[in-house]
Amino acid sequence: MKSLKIKFINLIQIFIIICFCLVNLSQTGEVLAFTSSESHNFVSSAVKNVGPAVVKIDTERLVERQQFDPTLLDPLLRDLLGEQGIVPDRERGQGSGVIINKNGLVLTNAHVVERVDDVSVTLADGTICDGQVLGTDSVTDLALVKIDDSTYSSFAPLGNSEDLEVGDWAIALGTPYGLEKTVTLGIVSSLHRDINSLGFSDKRLDLIQTDAAINPGNSGGPLINSNGEVIGINTLVRSGPGAGLGFAIPINLAKSVSDQLLKNGEVIHPYLGVQLISLNPRIAKEHNQDPNSLVQLPERNGALIQSVIPNSPAEKAGLRRGDLVIAAENISIEEPKALLDEVEKAQIGKVFLLNVLRDNKEIQINIKPEPLPGLT
Repeated sequence: MKSLKIKFINLIQIFIIICFCLVNLSQTGEVLAFTSSESHNFVSSAVKNVGPAVVKIDTERLVERQQFDPTLLDPLLRDLLGEQGIVPDRERGQGSGVIINKNGLVLTNAHVVERVDDVSVTLADGTICDGQVLGTDSVTDLALVKIDDSTYSSFAPLGNSEDLEVGDWAIALGTPYGLEKTVTLGIVSSLHRDINSLGFSDKRLDLIQTDAAINPGNSGGPLINSNGEVIGINTLVRSGPGAGLGFAIPINLAKSVSDQLLKNGEVIHPYLGVQLISLNPRIAKEHNQDPNSLVQLPERNGALIQSVIPNSPAEKAGLRRGDLVIAAENISIEEPKALLDEVEKAQIGKVFLLNVLRDNKEIQINIKPEPLPGLT
């Protein structure tokens, strides 16, 4: 009797387990049904949402080149031909872009359309139209191009790059190597990647890093999320060692820059005129223990001024090499990037307060940022 009771209990347990598995399978089916539609997944749905707004950008510019390379000419042949003249040549380039509003504004990279004579835009349906460059900003590598608003019927919805998290889906669209309507899939690998760490000291950017394949020609195309919203503008890819890493400009920054380009045709970036290096207690201690060191550095975090540019706002304000910036506008500064972020928020010509350590004494310096030179 007891054994029959045990067997009955076991049968009940098995029945419960089977029911539990069936419920889980049902829920899984519901999830798959939610993420798939007519046997297609979220990627195809997202691409349908943005794809019609993705364009190919072809550029041309006139350059002057020598008729023959003088280093390849035999001296005797050079004497026979005489002095070689300069001949005009057409240099062609290519990139991607995305239509961002109903007025025919195309967002792309500055390096795609800078210093070009002609811009041709190919829409998703194959229509080719002329493009007018409204403005470029080399510091953020963004540009705005205008096309005739009667030639297209779709523009891409813009998302919020502040909502991104590492691990979110990332879909790159564009025309790599001239191959139109190309889609690659990956994830957001990292956020707030400082472009200076990639060797671009003339840029001010925090980038979205992704493992979605980005190749030459993808530049200026959109990076989109699983909802079919643009979250970034593809800008560069890491080649050689570490290949397979792509980077995109956050769409929130792109929207801000495009608004300024549309309004003013340029973006004004404040600058102080200093070259900075990062200082922390370990680096300072190693420096101070060197018997050949000329100065003693404070053993703390901050942005150390390595040099001051002549005739810059920094020189006019009295900043010196060896000064350690520890605060800007009462915001603590732990590294050079933090100072650059605060400078970018500053207003041209208005007093910008710095707290500086000099000879182990904290002083305050009022400096008036000026427009970053050499951009126009």
